[in-house]
Amino acid sequence: MPKKPEHPQTEVHVDVEGRTMRLTNLQKVLYPSTGTTKGEVLDYYVRVAPVLIPHLVGRPVTRIRWPHGVGDMSFFEKNAPAGTPSWVRTAEVPTTGSRGPSRHGDTLVFPIIDQLPTLVWAVNLAALELHVHQWTVDDDGEPVGADRIVIDLDPGEPAGLHECCQVALLVREALAERGYDALPVTSGSKGLHLYAPLAEALPSSETSEIAKEIAEELAAAHPQQVTATMTKARRRGKVFLDWSQNAGSKTTVAPYSLRGTTRPQVATPIDWDEVAAGADDPLGLEQFSPSQVLARVEEYGDLFS
Repeated sequence: MPKKPEHPQTEVHVDVEGRTMRLTNLQKVLYPSTGTTKGEVLDYYVRVAPVLIPHLVGRPVTRIRWPHGVGDMSFFEKNAPAGTPSWVRTAEVPTTGSRGPSRHGDTLVFPIIDQLPTLVWAVNLAALELHVHQWTVDDDGEPVGADRIVIDLDPGEPAGLHECCQVALLVREALAERGYDALPVTSGSKGLHLYAPLAEALPSSETSEIAKEIAEELAAAHPQQVTATMTKARRRGKVFLDWSQNAGSKTTVAPYSLRGTTRPQVATPIDWDEVAAGADDPLGLEQFSPSQVLARVEEYGDLFS
């Protein structure tokens, strides 16, 4: 008798907003620790799409794909791959970090996930993580500058989310002193991301300088808690304020994106009361699962809006 395949080659054709799409390998387990299948990952993304897609519109998307699940190899994908449907919107941008004119004329052709069929297409390719730049493109695909500042709070062991929450309150104050509001998002991994929306677009070089200034200022004022240095040896027990993700070439995982962690976790918008609770109590805030995020969206709506 032939051996039963480990991952049944399931295939279905579904209608997604008027487009017939072929979905494959829906029973393949992408998160072995929980048995979470590709079909369940697709279900999460479809259900969270109403709050996710507005934060992807106009942003070239880098995907991290795990074709055989999070226990196996992954790879970053920036260019739209061969076989990309003609209806997927793309943007051709220079490869330079500033996203200005390229010396060699080299470009990348990113997909823009601005509709549900495009999201389903990407996730069907096992793109668990969706990463975006802080800058956007206009309707013609031309970069128009950064519309937000991001600071990534990354804890060095044994520091964790508790310490990130404590430092997040300091970052919030530093941003407020400069006239910026801050929106907190759990990273879905170990730390937090803080976003400061801008009233008008700025060059990535300027937003990088603002974030760097804040990181270095807080590292100098709170050297036992904070570091602005990327060197891992100097990060132990501290929270690293990664300001570099404002560079034109860098990306940050999108709010509501899954992460390729051992257990499925989501980059989740939260409110400042939750950050304060996490700062007061080491168990006051934890990373969120997909089911928890869907329940939060139903109860609170989009906290990142």
